This record gives sequence, C-alpha cells and structure tokens, in this order.
Amino acid sequence: MKLAVISDIHGNLTALEAVLTSISREGVDKTVCLGDVVGYGARPNECVALMQENAVPCLLGNHDEAAIDRGNINNFNRYAAEAIHWTSGQLNSDSRKFLIELDFTMEIEGLLLVHASPDEPQAWHYILSAFDGEISFRAFDHPVCFFGHTHYPVIFTTPDGTRRLINAGSVGQPRDHDPRACWGLHDTETGDFRWVRVEYRAEQTAKEIISAGLPRFLADRLLMGV
Repeated sequence: MKLAVISDIHGNLTALEAVLTSISREGVDKTVCLGDVVGYGARPNECVALMQENAVPCLLGNHDEAAIDRGNINNFNRYAAEAIHWTSGQLNSDSRKFLIELDFTMEIEGLLLVHASPDEPQAWHYILSAFDGEISFRAFDHPVCFFGHTHYPVIFTTPDGTRRLINAGSVGQPRDHDPRACWGLHDTETGDFRWVRVEYRAEQTAKEIISAGLPRFLADRLLMGV
C-alpha cells in the first residue's frame, strides 16, 4: 500500500490544497494526518473541512488540543499563544467536534503513528536528537513510527537498522529552511520512504495571516521555511 503521511498543516489552506493535489498525482492508496491541523495559520475551519471531505484519519496535535481549550499553552511562545487564542475563537462547531474526537496514537498496516513522540504521546515531547530517538525507541516495538511536531523531516534508525522513527515534515509551516510544503510517501510492502516537496503560494498564506491580525512573524517565517 502506498501511504501518504502528512502533518502540521497549521491552518495553511493553500499548502494543504497543493499537497493533496500532489498526493493524488502519486496514486496514493491512503492518506493519514499526524495532527496540528490548526494553529498559526488563518484558515483553520477550511483545513478541518478538507480533512473531513477527504476522509483523512487524523491524530490530535498539541495546537489542536490547545485550540479546543483542553491544552496547556505555558510552553507556547508568545506568537503561538496569540495564534491559538485567535484560532480558538474562530473554530466553528463542526471543527471543534472533529478535533475533540481525535486520538493521540494510531496503528495502520503494522505501523505506529503519533504527533509528537511514542513516549508519552499526550505529553508532547520533542524528538530532536539521536538521544531523544533512543528514548522513543524504547516506547514501541513496531518497525516504523511516524511522527511530526518538530516540522523537521528526519529519520532516526536503531543501531541494527531494523527500526525507524520517521518525521514526515510539515505541510503548513516547514522549518528546515525549505519553504516548500512537505509530506511523506511510504510503501508498506517494500518499506521504501521518501519526502515529497511541493511548491505552493506561500505569499497568499502570508497575506491571509496578516489580514487576520495575526503576528506578522508567522507570515514572514513561511517565506523562509524557518
């Protein structure tokens, strides 16, 4: 099965539309989302609606949780906190219902999917280093665990090369100095994986963020991929 793994959309409708078009061109059998559909961007309801229209199984992300008033934002920087307050006020009843019903983990075809880390998924730990990866490997026994949260596409592998932690990158707010949207394509039969980068109208998303009264920093960073 060809599996598309998307993550960290963050209310960026233009990027999400471009990624879904890219996915359709790849002949993917199934698409899954690792969470953070909302937060930062100016089109949260539209992004949730696309998830629903395309019947994409989705996990709960920390920004999703915070936006439905269930999460602690003490660890959010001031830009993220401001965006979450704005997003929470924008969410319609359908979006709230969708987000409230999401889980922290998912298993598909023998693979584990989480938003942040398999080690206490609800605690939103970051996997940023090989040391973080070592801790995470102890928390699951699947051959592959897909995760998001850091917005940085990376693969960590066990010393014997038999198991992998794969970050699918970010659809709506890449932070690896490549402003193009990013998603992951995984073949469940062969184990092959690759990232797919997609050009989108980042300037349009930036204008929407500014027009909504959200911090300009959130618009500027999209154009730099940071």
